[in-house]
Parts: sequence; structure tokens; C-alpha cells
Amino acid sequence: MDPFPRTMVGNVSLPRLIAGTNWFLGYSHTSLAKDRFIHEHQTRERITAVLKVFVEAGVDAVMGPLAPHLEEAIAETEQQTGRPLIRIYTPAFNLDPDRSASQPDSPEAVFDQCAAWKATFCLPHQCVTDALVDRRAGVIRDLARYTAMIRERGMLPGLSTHMPETVVYADKMDADVETYIQIYNAAGFLMQVEADWVMRVIREARKPVMTIKPLAAGRLLPIVGLAFVWNTIRNQDMVVIGTTTPEEARECLDISRDLLARRIPDNPLQKTRSKNSLER
Repeated sequence: MDPFPRTMVGNVSLPRLIAGTNWFLGYSHTSLAKDRFIHEHQTRERITAVLKVFVEAGVDAVMGPLAPHLEEAIAETEQQTGRPLIRIYTPAFNLDPDRSASQPDSPEAVFDQCAAWKATFCLPHQCVTDALVDRRAGVIRDLARYTAMIRERGMLPGLSTHMPETVVYADKMDADVETYIQIYNAAGFLMQVEADWVMRVIREARKPVMTIKPLAAGRLLPIVGLAFVWNTIRNQDMVVIGTTTPEEARECLDISRDLLARRIPDNPLQKTRSKNSLER
């Protein structure tokens, strides 16, 4: 099997599909009960089994928060496959400018942890990034301070955001970032403006964009969500997708390969009694 298509971000080669982690760590965007189910189901062994499917297909990048459970699974995957994974961490930290660097939630301490866990990319999470966005002035406050800290620790900086303005302002400021994380899906789920507006923001971004929530947290069928994003982003942009099981990972990989090759996917379909009349 040919390796999955790749792109360059900064000076790093990345697969255009990236393993997401919400369905590993309990962020279902559905209900507290679903979150609890994910927490109980996703042992380190089960997460590792999913990541191995991605790695074996040439998808060697993982995006997620600073979570020991996740880092343990990544390390286990590396040990079992003999291949290093590219870590894209999206940490949160305290924005109080008077916060002591010795505090565990200070930017310094959080970035130190990202570096200790061998992060290649460090993109402050949406809860940090969007708090710094000043729509009135059209700028992102204090950004250079944080990107400098990330660079000093040998990582590549970027921004994770739910606000399309973040990409526009960062480009206008010529911010020291290599990439953006932006919500983008056909349902408009968690998007602050219409999909066609976000499409334009991504198309005009000066840096590659990592699109997230392509299936709208399970509200879209894989074929529907993936067909939309793969056909409306640029060749340098990426899709981040979370999956719960190895079978889901394989399905998303197969569908994505077909769509990128301009083939109509022919993956096995669900079987129910109501579809018996459709069988040829």
C-alpha cells in the first residue's frame, strides 16, 4: 500500500490525515454519559490498537492535549511499531501575566512538559488562543511572548482556534506560527460563521491548516463529512479525525484514500432489515 499523502508544515513532513484524540480521552460533544463511556472503554491497550492502524497506513502524527494516558499510549505504539510518532500538543495554561513560572499551570511549566514529552508542534488550545483575540483591535494579544517560549524549547508554534478571525489576525500580524487548527465540517458544528466563510479563511490562510471535527463529533457519516473536507481544502491542508476502534480508523483511512484519488468509495455498508430490498 502506498504511504498516505503528506504535506510540509514548517520543516516537518506530516501526513495529511492526523489521528485525533477526543474519542480516546472522553470529549464526545454528545453527553456526560457518552464521555464516561469513552473514559471507561479506552484503556491504554485499546488506544494503542487504534494508533497502530494509523501508523501502519503511514499516518504517524497524533494531536491532543497534555494527558498522561495519551502519552503512555503513544509511547506504547512507538515501541510496538518501531516507528516514532509526531506529537502535536494543544496545551492550556494560565494567562495571568503575573503568574509565577514555578506554578504547574504557568506557560513556562506547560511548555516544558510539552518539550519533555517530545512534542514537535505546540499549539496553545482554543481556550487560551481565543481569549487573547481582540476583535476591536484586530490583533492577538501577547502572542509573540508565547510563540517565543515555544521556539526556545525546540518546538514549532501554531494556534488552535474556534474563531476564524484568529487565522486572519495572525496572518495580518505576520505571527510566528507554522500552522493553524480550525473547526471545519459540513454541519457547521461548533463553527462561529457559515461553512463557506470558513472555507474562504482556510483557502486564503498563509500557513497550512489542520481542520478538526470533520464528522461534527459523530453527527455526520464518515463518507459525508470526509467528502466535504477533502474536496474543499488545499493540498497543503490536513484533516484531524478521532476514532474509537481500529475498524473505525481503517474505514476513515480507506474512505480518505479513495476520495483523495478521486474514486467513489466502495467500503462495506451497514446491514439492516430495512435495506434488504436494495440488495442486488
